[in-house]
This record gives sequence, C-alpha cells and structure tokens, in this order.
Amino acid sequence: MVAADVSDKARAIAAAQGATTLYQSLNPPYHQWPELFPGLQAGALAAAKATGARYVSFENLYLYDSSSVISEDSPTRPASKKGELRLRMAQEVAAAHARCEIRAATLRSSDYYGPGVTASALSGMVFANLIAGKKAQVVGSAICPHSFAYIEDVGRAAAELGTRDEALGRVWLAPHAPARTQGEVTEETCALLGIPTAITVISPFMMRLAGLFVPAIKESVEMLYEFTEPFVVDSTRIERELGLVYTAMETGLERTIAWYRERAGA
Repeated sequence: MVAADVSDKARAIAAAQGATTLYQSLNPPYHQWPELFPGLQAGALAAAKATGARYVSFENLYLYDSSSVISEDSPTRPASKKGELRLRMAQEVAAAHARCEIRAATLRSSDYYGPGVTASALSGMVFANLIAGKKAQVVGSAICPHSFAYIEDVGRAAAELGTRDEALGRVWLAPHAPARTQGEVTEETCALLGIPTAITVISPFMMRLAGLFVPAIKESVEMLYEFTEPFVVDSTRIERELGLVYTAMETGLERTIAWYRERAGA
C-alpha cells in the first residue's frame, strides 16, 4: 500500500512507478467534487502518461440521458452539475487516449451493492438496518425500477479491462442484473432473512430538509431523479464481447447479507 496525494502530479507519478495498470477509482467527498475531482484526475493521467501503464477510468452514469434505457451508446446529456463535471472529465480521458498519451479504457456502473459496500443506495440503510431489526430506508421511491451493480462483477470487469488490449479506447458498462425497484430488493432481502418486509421511504422533501445541515446530503438532492424515475441499464455489450455475466440478484443479496451479518457480529 502506498499513500499519495494524487492531486500532486509528481507524487502521483512516483507512486505509480512499476505499475502495469492504473485504476482511477478516486472519489472525493460529494460536496467537494468541483474543487478536488479535476485535480485528482489530472494527477492520475499524468502518472499513466509517465509510466506507460494502461489506464482504467472508473466512472458512474451521471453523464447519460436516463430517460430511456442506458447503454454505452446512450446520448451524453447530463441532468445535474455533477453529471456535467463527469462528462468533462470523461472527455479529458478520451482526448488523452486519442492523442496517444495514454492507453485508456472506461468502466461505468450504476450504484454498487455487495460485500464491503457501505456508502451506496443499497448498503447500510438497507442491509445493516434490517439485520439490526430496524426498517430498511430507501431514498426517493420504492416503486421505480433501478439497475444495481454487484461489486464483485464490477471488480471482475475492471480486471478484464486492465489486461485486454481489445478493451482499450472504448467505454464499457459493468454487468448489471435486470432492474429491480428498491421495494423489491428490500422484500427479497427480508425473505432471505426470514423477517416481514419493513421499509421506510425517505422523500425528496426530507432529503432537502436534511441537506440544510449535512453538505453531502445537500449535494445528493440533484441526483434524486435516479430514484424517483426509472434508471435502467443495458449491459449486454460486455457480456457479448468480453464474456462477463452479471451475478444473479439473489446470489448477490445472500453474499451481501452474510458480509453484513459477519460485520455486525464483529
């Protein structure tokens, strides 16, 4: 493990010496994206350019128009300030690859869930709460379909993109199981736990109210459309071309529950 301030290009380059692949999975605090994110990416790109390592850019789906099913070919039409920033950063990566300064592949994903995931829509407020005998808390709506990505599928996809030359210069969506509503995911989790379904929906109004006191929540409000409207991903390209198949939701939930139970016991 090597710690480095990646916004300092010299330190980023020093930390990356000997690497064959660089994974840019940095993510500053939500409310500090405009100030910190561009500099972090600039340092990571400088490290890739200096070392000649492959570069895999971890990104989300904020830059896409989500009014229809999202695929790699969907129009980039962000509906938020954070989406606009993500689009500019993605364009920087693509331009650096086009100039042959780096060899890059891009991996994009919707919200993660799975063992080790503690700060996502399907994380502590759902799994930890239910295991502790509390109600699951979901944001926005319990009845809108939403695509989730199992974290181990995302990891496998990252490994493939970092080692396969045919993946370079392209955007890939990580494997996603068929979209479910947050209510359906909660219901299935409760069934696996053998308990009655127990769910509370945190409304956009409550999010705005909480945002008056918590900067990170305030910055989340503009992203609520992902959970109050359908947000559906088509990831068939990565299955068709790279052979990467999504983990069934039931299997992913079983593994996630086991991890949260072990964590609660510890």
